[in-house]
Amino acid sequence: MSSLGQNTLPSHVDAYLLLGKEREASDVHLSVTSQPTCRRYGQLIPIWDDAPQLTAEDTEQLIRGFLDEHQLTRLFEHGDVDFAYTNANGRYRTSVVRQRLGYDLAFRIINSSLRTLDELGMPPQLKLLTQYHNGLVLVTGPMGSGKTTTLAALVQEINLHRSDHIITLEEPIEYIIPSAGCQVTQREVHTHTKSFAAALRGALREDPDVIMVGEMRDLETIQLAISASETGHLVLGTLHTSNAPRTLDRLLDVFPTDQRDQIRIMVSESLRGIVSQQLIPRADGTGRVVAMEMLTNSPAVANVIRESKTFMLPGIIQTGRKAGMILMDDSVADLYRAGIISREEAIYRAENKTEMELVTRQ
Repeated sequence: MSSLGQNTLPSHVDAYLLLGKEREASDVHLSVTSQPTCRRYGQLIPIWDDAPQLTAEDTEQLIRGFLDEHQLTRLFEHGDVDFAYTNANGRYRTSVVRQRLGYDLAFRIINSSLRTLDELGMPPQLKLLTQYHNGLVLVTGPMGSGKTTTLAALVQEINLHRSDHIITLEEPIEYIIPSAGCQVTQREVHTHTKSFAAALRGALREDPDVIMVGEMRDLETIQLAISASETGHLVLGTLHTSNAPRTLDRLLDVFPTDQRDQIRIMVSESLRGIVSQQLIPRADGTGRVVAMEMLTNSPAVANVIRESKTFMLPGIIQTGRKAGMILMDDSVADLYRAGIISREEAIYRAENKTEMELVTRQ
């Protein structure tokens, strides 16, 4: 790893980003009164040893050195700006915010190579979700769990094996997906359109077969996504939820009470699958591995959704393992038994920690 070996700080963000990439980091953070840090294998560490703390003047100099006039205006007016930044060394999902002490910058380093499901080592059941011509597929998990990478791989699977029109709606565009078997149209919120909802309304007039929604965060977007999945489109979307029951609860709870019965029926018919994931540090310290919960729709699942009994889903997932379903805790336990993750991580990441303690003692 390059070391600055001095008590001075670079004057442009590109230098920090290059150091972050050299350390195999997923994120770079440049914050007032903190050392320049990066997230490596899930842990925040200084980008280099003995780095001085950044001052408010340092971070303001950094933002003025790489934001364009439009981005600066948005930052000064709204207090934050999000976009994709590209330099000679790669692409970065970028967030700049104004806080009490000054400006903070956060960069997610985007892997420039678009990887397939096979290259990511994903279970073969995921490919089945790309073979539907309508319905709703959700990829969920906390921030930094690899949802965008999985979603891009699902889109690429469709792109390589079908002849359709794919529209992606993202904030910002992360992976560039060149058209292969499909025609791929990528739109960025705040750059090419006002909002996800506006972009989704527009997409329905553009003769799409597949629509990828980068984030389903509000009632209107979720409502439009569900409607699109019912009218002959395959809709892929993300939510910041940790498992299948919470995903469905979140999806349904955004609707007014008097609409929920109807929405439950619509979702029970249009849902194709829910993939929930988290990234867990490997026991040997060489990176992180994905633990994944997978739910596919079945008559039993549809009935539970219609009757608002999502608390029964874990049992259905557990008994549906032969059909490719798997609970998050079972995925975590499998990784522990294979010696890939430590016992401490397995217990920490488990939903049912008492049960995981018993499993890891065997």
